[in-house]
Amino acid sequence: MSDLQPFPETRRRPMKLYTLVTLMVCAIIGSVLLLVFALYSVQITHATRDDVKDTALGIARTLADSPEIKRGLMQPPQADIIQPIAQAVTKRNGLLFAVVTDMRGIRYSHPNEALLGLHFIGDDLPPALEGKENVSVNRGVLDEALRVFTPVYDAQHDQIGVVVVGISLKKVEEQITRGRLNAVWTILFSILMSSLAIWGLVRILKRILFGLEPYEISALFEQRQAMLQSLREGVVAVDIQGRVTMINHAAREILLLPSGQHADSSGKPPHAALLASLREVSQTGVARKDHEIGCNGRLLLCNMVPVKSQNRVIGAISTFRDKTEISQLMQRLDGMVSYVDALRAHTHEFMNKLHVILGLLNIKRYDKLEDYILQTAQNYQTDIGTVQRKIKSPVIAGFLLGKINRAKEAGITLTLADECHIPDTANEEQVAVLVTALGNLIENALDAMADQPEGEITLLLHYQNGWLSCEVSDDGPGINPEHLDDVFIRGFSTKGENRGVGLFLARQQIQNLGGDITVESEPGVFTQFFVHIPWDSERNIA
Repeated sequence: MSDLQPFPETRRRPMKLYTLVTLMVCAIIGSVLLLVFALYSVQITHATRDDVKDTALGIARTLADSPEIKRGLMQPPQADIIQPIAQAVTKRNGLLFAVVTDMRGIRYSHPNEALLGLHFIGDDLPPALEGKENVSVNRGVLDEALRVFTPVYDAQHDQIGVVVVGISLKKVEEQITRGRLNAVWTILFSILMSSLAIWGLVRILKRILFGLEPYEISALFEQRQAMLQSLREGVVAVDIQGRVTMINHAAREILLLPSGQHADSSGKPPHAALLASLREVSQTGVARKDHEIGCNGRLLLCNMVPVKSQNRVIGAISTFRDKTEISQLMQRLDGMVSYVDALRAHTHEFMNKLHVILGLLNIKRYDKLEDYILQTAQNYQTDIGTVQRKIKSPVIAGFLLGKINRAKEAGITLTLADECHIPDTANEEQVAVLVTALGNLIENALDAMADQPEGEITLLLHYQNGWLSCEVSDDGPGINPEHLDDVFIRGFSTKGENRGVGLFLARQQIQNLGGDITVESEPGVFTQFFVHIPWDSERNIA
């Protein structure tokens, strides 16, 4: 057990969405509420002090304007005129004291009657004796208080005394504390509402994100990207407006033209047909399966489905693969099979011929034997020997042998012109394009002459200076002049529905290779196709 290696430590799992959102929102709301509480505390302190000061000034001014106060100041303190009034005002308004003094600072009222007739204590009285209202915080006989001083004037507007109103600072602080407590309750209520809002926000986010955590979404996104880019099939997605929202590497390689090119020979982007079909699927909401689309010289086999969210179509996605590669591979395989079948058939035929030769030897008919051998050699040179001598590519040779046999079975003669010559090439794409083109042209000629008792197809293949020229002629019914420009259009055919793809694909592949294909025809006389493609012979490659 000691030899076992410990498991590597797993990466610490990130916070959950609920925790992350809660911490972030709480930090923001807490900072805001703390700042608001600090500002509110400062404001409530100043507002409360100002309010208390204004209240005290109002009481002091009211007492200063009272006729009884003015009359009492004309009498000695022992007259007991001002004291009852001041005590009533003190009790009524919850004041610490209400003191009235004359111009010498002698008290005419005080909560402690033993202090009547004595001098007022404090250095904040002189400004009031000079006729100025004054507000201060000071400690006298009773307690530290907010003290307000207001001068008293007689009927001739001569100052005759001062009214001093005091409010305990403890009472002021109590009012400030009550204001702050109200702020605290407001903040607590805000925290409660914020918590409910955070809870609701997280629930909404989780529902939108299908219950996944952010790190899970990130991991899924990375996995999806890796999966998409690893697919050999092309994947393209569009939104409801038809804008491409996703495309993988395989789709780029299939759909996009080489750098510097933005349109094909028709002047349209090579992916126009695919995007048009995707837009139609996103608008109709109807899926398409195994839909064939020509694009950039290729035949694509596409599956398209609408993308829905809450039963509403928000776009479409397509997966497709290049059917051209499969078709080309099948054509090459058919060529090799045809080649092998032709060799097998001729091998069987030569075995029969050897038996004939052996029989003629046994009966010593040497004159007949010589004629038979010469005739057999001539047939060989006419058939397989001619093809092998003129066509150096085994794939194309086998393909043509198969087509020659098929033409014989259909009662049609397929002849290779004497000028035929094709060197072998290592360029598989050129071989595949040639097989595709010749296969479609020969099959179309055979179909066109199917109702004739006999017919002939002539094939001329000539190589010169890196280019291969092909001519496929037949003496079939021909093509109507009105349709000469339409034979290469996808879907056009005079043979019925679900046809008209072969010549369209052949032309796309030829033009994609840098070549061209044209047609001439005279109804009832002949039809002739001309193919011109680049050809990398083995000599040029060497």
